[in-house]
Amino acid sequence: MAHSDHGGSTTPSSSSSHAGMMIPYFHFAVGDSLFFESWQPRSAGALAGACLGLIVLCLFERWLAATRNVFNKQWRQRALDLTASHDLSVASQRISPSSKTDSSETKELMIDGIQEISEQQLQPPAIASGSQGRTVKSRSRTIPPFIVAHDVPRGILYAAQVLVVYLLMLAIMTFQAAYFISIVLGLGIGETIFGRVGTVDAGH
Repeated sequence: MAHSDHGGSTTPSSSSSHAGMMIPYFHFAVGDSLFFESWQPRSAGALAGACLGLIVLCLFERWLAATRNVFNKQWRQRALDLTASHDLSVASQRISPSSKTDSSETKELMIDGIQEISEQQLQPPAIASGSQGRTVKSRSRTIPPFIVAHDVPRGILYAAQVLVVYLLMLAIMTFQAAYFISIVLGLGIGETIFGRVGTVDAGH
């Protein structure tokens, strides 16, 4: 009799512990925690609401990616313009006035929005002190300089996007098939809406 009582008491505890464990395969069962222990959709309506929230989160992630693309292009162009103007002013200060007025040896080339000065323009005559003249070449940067107004917001946008991506990853790690389908669907819709933004001149 004691044995039967013991068996009857262990069955509910084992089933409850089984329900609290994560199911390591795709399933549609409710009760999986989403991000927090208290967020456990336990009904079909609550699960549908969680899936809708994940879709919105996916749209937000794709919007962040498009926003980063737009701002990165603007920031890079501005940085290169500032660098080109600075290099041009530095080079012009190192050229004697007589060489500046020689229009037959002056020409400017615009390549990718960066002003490059030809060697003919940057060859000054001998300096008055007697030292030999030297050729001054325009420095072309491949990496824009660090600008606080550009790079700090760039880091904030990237951190926000990474945060959303890891939240979506945690939702997928629950093996809830409804979450997985919602995330794939949300990312697809988000890419359809925002994917073309900022990629017109990207070349891919």
